[in-house]
Amino acid sequence: MQNNRTARDTRSIRSRRPGTARSARSTRSTARHSPAVISALLATGLLLSACGSSTGSPGSGGDTSTLNFAIGNDPLVLNPSAVGNGNDTLYVTRQLVDSLVYQNPDTLEIQPWLAESWTVNGDATAFTFTLRDNVTFSDGTALDAEAVKANFDDIKAAGAESSGVATLQSYSGAEVRDARTVTLNFSSPNAALLSQISSPSFGIVSPETLKIPFAERAGGDKVSGSGPYVLDNYTKDDSVTLRKRDGYAWAPPGFDTDTDGAETDTVKFTIVPESGNRTGGLTSGQVDVAGGIAPNDIDSVAASSQIVKRANPGTVFGLYLNTRGDLFSDPKVRQAISEAVNPTEIRDGALNDSFAVADSPLASTTGGHRDVSSDIDVNRPDEAARLLDEAGWRAGADGIREKDGRKLTLRITYINNFGPNPDSIALLQQQLEKIGVGSTQQTGTVPEFQNSLTSGDYDIAWRNLSGADGDILRTDFGDTGSTRNWPIPDEEIQDLLKRQLETGDPAAREDLLGTLQTKIAESRWFIPVHELTTVLGVSDNVSGVGLGADSRLNLLVDATKQ
Repeated sequence: MQNNRTARDTRSIRSRRPGTARSARSTRSTARHSPAVISALLATGLLLSACGSSTGSPGSGGDTSTLNFAIGNDPLVLNPSAVGNGNDTLYVTRQLVDSLVYQNPDTLEIQPWLAESWTVNGDATAFTFTLRDNVTFSDGTALDAEAVKANFDDIKAAGAESSGVATLQSYSGAEVRDARTVTLNFSSPNAALLSQISSPSFGIVSPETLKIPFAERAGGDKVSGSGPYVLDNYTKDDSVTLRKRDGYAWAPPGFDTDTDGAETDTVKFTIVPESGNRTGGLTSGQVDVAGGIAPNDIDSVAASSQIVKRANPGTVFGLYLNTRGDLFSDPKVRQAISEAVNPTEIRDGALNDSFAVADSPLASTTGGHRDVSSDIDVNRPDEAARLLDEAGWRAGADGIREKDGRKLTLRITYINNFGPNPDSIALLQQQLEKIGVGSTQQTGTVPEFQNSLTSGDYDIAWRNLSGADGDILRTDFGDTGSTRNWPIPDEEIQDLLKRQLETGDPAAREDLLGTLQTKIAESRWFIPVHELTTVLGVSDNVSGVGLGADSRLNLLVDATKQ
C-alpha cells in the first residue's frame, strides 16, 4: 500500500518560497538506527555529540542553532570558479558567494541580486549592471564596479582552469562607469550570459581574494565572498563548518532576510560517502538534511521526512562518444551503439521513475528544452548488429567483434560520485555485449575522471553536465578551446551552437536550440539515457531548504529548525 507521504517535486511545496522544504507536523515519531548502522555512522564521524537540552527536536541534538547537512563527497576546492567543482562543492560555495543575478527555479526568470538592475544592448554584446550600494565582502571591503570587473577579468585569465571559460569565450573586458555601474563587453553576442552568471561558479569574490593566484585558492579560508556564511572550519574528508555573517541583507527576491543575516547560526556539512549512512543519519534524527538520497531509498525516507527534489537542468546522463579518436568516425558504428542502448531498461534497473528517461540531449528543466525523442533511435539490437556487419565488424571466436585485427572493446569511463552509476554501466555493458561489443569500466574521483577526459584515454564517457540554459550544449559539444569537452565534428552543429548564443530574440533562439537538439540526437555523437534528479531528504522540523534553478542547493538564509 502506498504511504500517504510521497516524494514531492520542489515546485509543489507551497508553504514557503518556491523550491523550499516546509515545516512539517511536530507529532511524527522518529525512527532509530540499528546497532550496525550506529557503528557505521560512528566510523564516519556522523553521529553528533549531544549538547544542550536532551529534549531537543529530531535532527538537532538539542541545538536548533546548527543545521547538520550530510553530503557524499569532500568539497575539494572552495574557489567557486575552479574546474571540477561537483554538486557537493557548489552546495558549500553557494553559501559563501553571491552572484550578480538570481534565476528563479520555478519560472527561470532572471531577478536582481548583487545587481539591482541591468540593461542589455540590442545584439547582446554589452551588459550594464547597476550594483546594490549596501554590499560588503566578509573581509570588510565593499562591493563596487571595480571588484566586478576584476572578477570577470580573473575568470577569463584563468582559461582552462576556470569552469567559466566557455561562457566568457568572447569576453573582451569590462568598463567601470562609476562606483556602482559596470559594463561587461563581448566581441560576439552572448544571449545566455544572464542565466550562466547566476550560478555559484560566477560568485563574486573580494579584490583581496583575487590577489591570491587562481590555483592557490582551493581552501575556503582564502575565499572572501559576500554570501550569508563564512568558513569556520574545514577538515578534509570529514566536514566543513560555516558560520553566519551578521548584517547580510541582500538576498534575492522571495528570501526573508534582514540585517540579522541568516536564520541559522551554523551550517555543518559532514562528508558521509555511503548513501545508506546519510539516509540512516536522517531517519534517526542525527542529521537535519541528507544529500544524494539513493533512488531505492526515496520512498523509505519520504515515510519519515520531507523529500525535496528537482530534475537537474543541462545535458542528461548519456554516452559521450570520444570525438578525438577514429573509432566512431564511421556513422554506422555510432548508430549501432545508439540502437543497442535501451534507456528505459537502464533507468528502471539502476534508478526509478523519479528519474525521467531522456527525450533530448537537454533535461526538461533546461531553458530551451525540446522533446526530440522521435529522432533518437534506441533499443533495436538486431538493427545494431546489422549495421556493425555492414561496417565490417565481424564476430570473433569469443563473440566480440573484430576488424583488421582490432577488437571492438570499448573503454567506458565515469565518476564514482553518484551511487547508481556502476549499475547503469553494468546494464549498458550487457546491452553492448548482446551485439558483440566488449567493454571495460574505468572509474575514479572527479579529478581522476577529468584527467582521463583530458588525456583522451577512453571511448565512452558516462556523465552529465548541469546548467540552467540551453547554451550548456555549446559548453559540452562546442569547439570552445577547452580540453574537457566533446566538440562534435559537424560544421552544421558548430554553426548552430554559435548562432543560438548570438540570437537576442528569445523565440528565434528557442527555435535554434530545438533544431540543435535534433541535430545532436541525429549525429549519434551523444546518446541520451536519463535525466539526473537531485534528491534531498529534509527532517520534518526543518524549513527553508530548497534547490535553485541549477537544481543545486539554494541559499540557506531561510533555513530554520524547530
